[in-house]
Amino acid sequence: MNDLLWITIEALVKGLAIVMAIQLMAALNVYLERKVSAFIQGRIGPNRVGPWGTLQPFADVAKLFLKEDLVPAAADRFFHSLAPVIALGVALATWAVIPFSSYIQLEDRIIYLGIAPDLNIGILYVLAMTSLGVYGITLAGWSSNNKYSLLGGLRSSAQMISYELSMGLSLIGTVLIVGSFSINDFVEFQQGWGGMRWLIFLQPVGFIIFLIAAFAETNRAPFDLPEAEPELVGGFNTEYSGMKFGMFFLAEYANMTTSSVLIVLLYLGGWSIPFAYEALGLQEGSILMAVAHFLVFFAKVLFVLFFFIWVRWSIPRFRYDQLMNLGWKVLLPLAIVNVVVTALGVLFFM
Repeated sequence: MNDLLWITIEALVKGLAIVMAIQLMAALNVYLERKVSAFIQGRIGPNRVGPWGTLQPFADVAKLFLKEDLVPAAADRFFHSLAPVIALGVALATWAVIPFSSYIQLEDRIIYLGIAPDLNIGILYVLAMTSLGVYGITLAGWSSNNKYSLLGGLRSSAQMISYELSMGLSLIGTVLIVGSFSINDFVEFQQGWGGMRWLIFLQPVGFIIFLIAAFAETNRAPFDLPEAEPELVGGFNTEYSGMKFGMFFLAEYANMTTSSVLIVLLYLGGWSIPFAYEALGLQEGSILMAVAHFLVFFAKVLFVLFFFIWVRWSIPRFRYDQLMNLGWKVLLPLAIVNVVVTALGVLFFM
């Protein structure tokens, strides 16, 4: 009973900390997006609210809280309110299996930095959760009773179905090499060989497919057709305001952070570096080792987030037919070939 109580309290504390961390990461993403886009366009960016404009994201949240919640008279009010909850809930649930560092050992107790980072179906869980996110967007488009919203919801569902196949197939190659669905096992496998064991080097084609599919799954430019302001006004979120719009906004940035974290964990070695941490005098299971792992992991995630932002403000939006052609005629066949070649390689050389 004491163990059960301890595990419950530990899970609750970790869950609360992760939700707070995701919100702070969303605020950081908004700030970085504004600053990087301003730099690319030769502007200064936010510089009035707080030092260097760092409090601008919090001012934006306060503004959304104060805005009136408008619902169209012909909308389905229940599903109109439920849609942003689904989108945000799914985005947060994905983080249950994300590890942030290695473990900390206190006497005979091992504490993992994550809610369930060693789950043996971690990859499958992430794929299942990301596939549910489309229901929030589709419901938002349908329940708004607006042609632009409906078109945005339909585009989103078609886009996610098209790229989920390629994303799942790109991961099969890595699963064949690692021999596990646990995300912790992925990070452990990539340690050693001076960094050349990172799966970006062993699965370069799979990495590129996963990266492109991640952009499509998060509805980020150049794949932001479900919103596409010049064509659909705002797509699925045209009829949302106040904190309902804010929840979609938060879900988008949480999904972007989730994709960046998965890219780091599955392809960029997680918290591993080209040499052993023991060379720095750190001991396995110590708090200092866990802090060092987290800092390395966080730095890699920031780099990938910067890449997401840079692509959005540098590459123009695809046309819808180009999006479908890329998904079904290029990425899907390439992902199937990659699985076959990887399976033959594992069969004969491992």
